[in-house]
Amino acid sequence: MPELPEVETIRLGLQTHLAQRTIGRVEVSHPRAVRRHVLGATDLENRLRGKRIEAVERRGKYLWLIAADSADDVAVVVHLGMSGQMLLADEGDPDPMHLRIRAVLDGGRELRFVDQRTFGGWHLDETVDAGGRTVPESVAHIAPDPFEPSYDPERVVDVLRRKNTEIKRAVLDQTVVSGVGNIYADEALWRSSLHGRRRTRGITRAALGGLLDDVAAVMGDAIRVGGTSFDDLYVDVNGQSGYFDRSLSSYGRAGLPCPRCGTLIMREQFMNRGSHFCPQCQPPPRARRKTR
Repeated sequence: MPELPEVETIRLGLQTHLAQRTIGRVEVSHPRAVRRHVLGATDLENRLRGKRIEAVERRGKYLWLIAADSADDVAVVVHLGMSGQMLLADEGDPDPMHLRIRAVLDGGRELRFVDQRTFGGWHLDETVDAGGRTVPESVAHIAPDPFEPSYDPERVVDVLRRKNTEIKRAVLDQTVVSGVGNIYADEALWRSSLHGRRRTRGITRAALGGLLDDVAAVMGDAIRVGGTSFDDLYVDVNGQSGYFDRSLSSYGRAGLPCPRCGTLIMREQFMNRGSHFCPQCQPPPRARRKTR
């Protein structure tokens, strides 16, 4: 699933091109693309017809469009899954492979949801207040991300200090701080010289605060270059790849020298995924002795 920088890159493109556009019609061409919308494809198509797109918003990795008419407002929640793409095209352009949903807009433009693996999709949702911000009900349990006004890093440090778990596991927990996935967790931990298996209670408040600063900084750096693309499954609304993979210091660099000290980056399994670190800059925690 794309992480916050990739989703924010998509949001910025959609906001630029979709704000105040009116939806003429919606065509769902694969049932799995609307499986989270319990009333089905026809209901989604009918409810969006004639609505104006007021805004495109995001919290963490979650993206939604606010669509409104005189009858009601609705959030179109977009799940990108592993391969979902939100592409803009001119009406009449050839359809891409794996087109799942088409929204025809005024002015001769189309918004196309393309999803090779069909893990993603759209659903309509009501909005609720969550910590002073209006969000879709299905997103309300997600914590604010580092770019929201309501984000409070001191509160997040308090949460981390109350836990007794691996720091990488805690940073990946979307109810603690949202938007961080495997790539940016590894990069932030490298910047902070912390190993992902360090226990949260054994890390000082200052170090935890520094890690949260690095989380925000690395994701901000990635947003400025369009996110991270390792294949053609993640692209922006114009089909262009991001370039942050050229700036990675640890993630995906197993066997290459650490940019800081020259020691070879290592990779280990963590939470059913690869975790990358420098054994010199980020020494692993000592194994606990077993007591009889």
